[in-house]
Amino acid sequence: MLLEAMYHVPRDKWAYAYDTKTIHLRVRTKRDDVDCVTALTGDKYDWEHTFYEIMMEKAASDDKFDYWECAVRPKYKRLSYTFRVSKGPEDVYLLDNGIRTECPQPPNHFYEFPYIHQIDLFQVPKWAKDAVFYQIMTERFANGDPGNDPEGTEAWGGTPKLDNFFGGDLQGVLHHLDDLQELGINAVYFTPLFVSPSNHKYDIVDYKKVDPHFGDNELLKRVVEECHRRGIRVMLDAVFNHCSDKFPPFQDVLEKGEYSVYKDWFHINSFPAEVVDGIPTYDTFGFFGNMPKFNTANHEVKTYLLEVAEYWIKEIKVDGWRLDVANEVDHHFWRDFRKVVKAANPDAYIVGEVWSDSLTWLLGDQFDSVMNYPFSGTVLEFFNGGMDGITFGHRIGSLLMRYPQQTNEVVFNLLGSHDTPRLLTVVGEDKRRLKLAVVFLFTFMGTPCIYYGDEIGLTGNEDPDCRKCMEWDEEKQDRELYDFYRMMIALRKENKALREGRFRILLACENDPCIVYERADEIIHFTVWMNNSPVPRTLSHPMETDDWLDALTGDPVAPVDGMMNISLDPYGYRILYRNLEQPSI
Repeated sequence: MLLEAMYHVPRDKWAYAYDTKTIHLRVRTKRDDVDCVTALTGDKYDWEHTFYEIMMEKAASDDKFDYWECAVRPKYKRLSYTFRVSKGPEDVYLLDNGIRTECPQPPNHFYEFPYIHQIDLFQVPKWAKDAVFYQIMTERFANGDPGNDPEGTEAWGGTPKLDNFFGGDLQGVLHHLDDLQELGINAVYFTPLFVSPSNHKYDIVDYKKVDPHFGDNELLKRVVEECHRRGIRVMLDAVFNHCSDKFPPFQDVLEKGEYSVYKDWFHINSFPAEVVDGIPTYDTFGFFGNMPKFNTANHEVKTYLLEVAEYWIKEIKVDGWRLDVANEVDHHFWRDFRKVVKAANPDAYIVGEVWSDSLTWLLGDQFDSVMNYPFSGTVLEFFNGGMDGITFGHRIGSLLMRYPQQTNEVVFNLLGSHDTPRLLTVVGEDKRRLKLAVVFLFTFMGTPCIYYGDEIGLTGNEDPDCRKCMEWDEEKQDRELYDFYRMMIALRKENKALREGRFRILLACENDPCIVYERADEIIHFTVWMNNSPVPRTLSHPMETDDWLDALTGDPVAPVDGMMNISLDPYGYRILYRNLEQPSI
């Protein structure tokens, strides 16, 4: 056994409280290097009566490591534990003071989880586990009130540019809430709605006022109320990293320079605040001089922005915040942000925009979730033929091991957004590949999000092409694709196992793009079969029972001699399930 590959620390994603009665433990070993891992657990004050051995499950693997996992329900909310790692006749023990060949008298040198404090528990909104989000860029969704169109508004459906307008507004959203409900959507994420000179609204001038091109605060309140009446949650976009150069305090800095009372609201490197040879003399988002960066460590700035966050939660009753450029804002600010938002609404959902490993923000004191771009990158690369099944399985396993389970259950999974090319474009406008990616999205752990228009076949390359106007003429929509999305949304919403059940890869091979995986809870067991190749394939995997049904047609699907053989068209899929609950007699 390669001892150097073994790893565990009694914190973070390796040892954490899942709820007030359960502790999750994880340990890492070299891939395919050990036979089994056993957790030896007990209470350090009453080891004799609480000692318990738990065989850990191999929860995931990547190209280098296996990850083992178990859930422990300690009798007294505290836990002492070690791991026995076995290969053939050889055992070693992972202890707090190193790896040993003999186990000391418990609980000497065991790891400790001292106590499950409810106040320390990382709790995420339960509703987010059941949510299917729909991202709306209001300016491009629907024009419901031409009377508030900006000057120079172009005809709906024209070519999107970096600076043109088509007149989309909140009244347009209100007109189409029934359409969202029919699709099965139960949560909406709006890109910024506040006063801004741009079409994207990520350069905000007034954080407490809806942009007049969209409507007003009362109209937003009505939209939220109508959404709630339909069972649809609403999440707004918080742009707290930077503002517009038209933001009044920054205008004061431009006018008064170092004598401005607002000079410490920003990161001014030298006065005057200006752009020299394309580089601002103040910190900005990127190098955009029209988006000066806030100094969120400044008490006045923090107070102002936290009041904004609280205002929209309390007054308009929004259900959460998506945090723009979240990784460039200090952690102290986000810790205070969480306290303020959760005090206003303990059920609020907080999603940070972080494009890489985000564990630092997901330990219970800052965000509930992040936009899972590593997920979308992996999924799209696989279904575009960029890797084989075993590599995909390893990457997905690695992603699952990044975060605690409660985060995995609500991580914001997306296949496209206003910042990326359209999904249909990414897959070369091959609807079969798109469907495979979407099936994976809706049968994987996490909170799925659809970018407006993907469900009816909108295409588009990078910004601004990915921000086309929504097409409402059904004659110009791909209704077959729409029906597919609607079917997958319904399947997910109707089955808790697809939202919270365990995920495991069952079949994935080198130099083969096909995969089989499962989602299961105590009630239903799903298996998903995918032929990610351009030729017909028959996939085979051992199945001991003969009670499987097709999840989309209800047809029985029986194995032969204990082997399930599923024939699939090129880029085809099939979803099977069986009931695990015994019928009552």
